[in-house]
Amino acid sequence: MQHKQLHYFLALAETLHFGRASARCYISASTLSRNIKQLEQEVGSELFVRDNRQVQLTSAGMHFIQYAKSTLAHWQQFKTSLSQEQEIAGELSIYCSVSAAYSFLNPLLSALRQRHGKIEMKLHTGDPAQAPERVLDHHEDVAIAARPERLAQQLAFCRLGWSELVFIAPKIPCEVSQQINQGGAIAWEQLPFIIPEQGENRTRLINWWRTRRIQPPIYAQVSGHEALVSMVSLGLGVALIPQVVLENSPFSDKVQVVKVGDAPRPFEIGLVALQRRLSEPVIGACWQLAEQL
Repeated sequence: MQHKQLHYFLALAETLHFGRASARCYISASTLSRNIKQLEQEVGSELFVRDNRQVQLTSAGMHFIQYAKSTLAHWQQFKTSLSQEQEIAGELSIYCSVSAAYSFLNPLLSALRQRHGKIEMKLHTGDPAQAPERVLDHHEDVAIAARPERLAQQLAFCRLGWSELVFIAPKIPCEVSQQINQGGAIAWEQLPFIIPEQGENRTRLINWWRTRRIQPPIYAQVSGHEALVSMVSLGLGVALIPQVVLENSPFSDKVQVVKVGDAPRPFEIGLVALQRRLSEPVIGACWQLAEQL
């Protein structure tokens, strides 16, 4: 029984989909299927029931999950014990937004470079809403993300800091800024909003609308937070953004913060990784440093 086959089994047990599991393991679906069959032959029992429409764990498969996790955990502990007197080396793939790279990521990378100079870091930036999924799908080792209302059970979260959520509007003379600056109560239900396509920021904003019982017009939906500031600065609408995004935006002087007494609560920003991978030397070293920041 090979360790890679246990990894393949756990990926399929989590996704219950050969296509997604094979992509997560960077192998073909046929290779995954062949390894699962070999594993079942060695175990002496079917671990999955599959047909043309779905994949389900058998009773034996459900019991085998704990064995696979325990075996891989002990293997990682053994490898870690052998390397305790050696300098940790390897690759670490990190995903975050551009704004997070400027703020929360910088202290972590600095500490990693000083403590573990042989770790090669690969940074990918993009929409923060995709961060948890990229870790779950094994595209990245760790990511920086806002803690969602419901954190996936497979994920570990280490808080790095907080970011207030603020409403912004354009400064330039336009219909939107006139409505904001006219004095008196702001008619939010009449203002065009620019909102994220997905993610916790979008969820918090929609909940805020529901609390106020309003349904404002949506001017545009964009990927990521940085583009929100740019579009607001052009006078196209208003937006809800994390304060850290505004602080690092080149358009921060072209927008104004609109004070709202019942603004959505702040984001808890942190590092996310798969729970079962925290025992791996490189990811574990990164995690320990994050806990000390």
